[in-house]
Amino acid sequence: MTGRAILFDMDGVVLEGRSTDPSVYADAADAALDRLGVEPTPDQRQTLRSHGYDGVERCCRSLGVEPSRFWRLREERADAIGREWILTGRRDTYDDVDSIRELPGPLALVSNNRHGFVSFVAEHLGLPFEAVRGREPTPAGFRRQKPRPDYLLETMADLGVDGGRYVGDRRTDMIAAERAGLEGVYLRRPHNHGETLPPEASEEIDSLAALE
Repeated sequence: MTGRAILFDMDGVVLEGRSTDPSVYADAADAALDRLGVEPTPDQRQTLRSHGYDGVERCCRSLGVEPSRFWRLREERADAIGREWILTGRRDTYDDVDSIRELPGPLALVSNNRHGFVSFVAEHLGLPFEAVRGREPTPAGFRRQKPRPDYLLETMADLGVDGGRYVGDRRTDMIAAERAGLEGVYLRRPHNHGETLPPEASEEIDSLAALE
């Protein structure tokens, strides 16, 4: 592989907000429990609504539910809620996102968010991404998230490149970029303005327009 690409994180870079609103996972968990026909205790429900996996697995097993089945149902419902938020304008993009259209390719969108939702966002926005990757809707997919470089490396292989830049708004993005052999571009947004520049970052910008 030879060549360079620009890869982008999604939440906090393309979409407003540092991450998925916790209410999305709470509502998705409730919907999954309804589908499965189980009634957890209040404490179990709170755990099942959380974003982590280990507690979810313990609760599912105590309820006699296959954890991977609950996880998939919750991820699918979270995708549907996320799409609704985009289509109704409840969640929007940053003002500088259109500047991505002016950049030379190849370009890609790589996120810890759910793959179904990431794919929807890329298609809905019509941005010129040649590859799109989010986490698989499985426990194994959850464990492969950044700061592990797995999703970045797989995307680079899809694009046929061996280097480039990864634009993110968190230290985990910069760590994953470094591990994948990419230059980490740390993007300042309102939610990270008071944070120290990650030592793994190769560059700092305050707008996507600066990439031009």
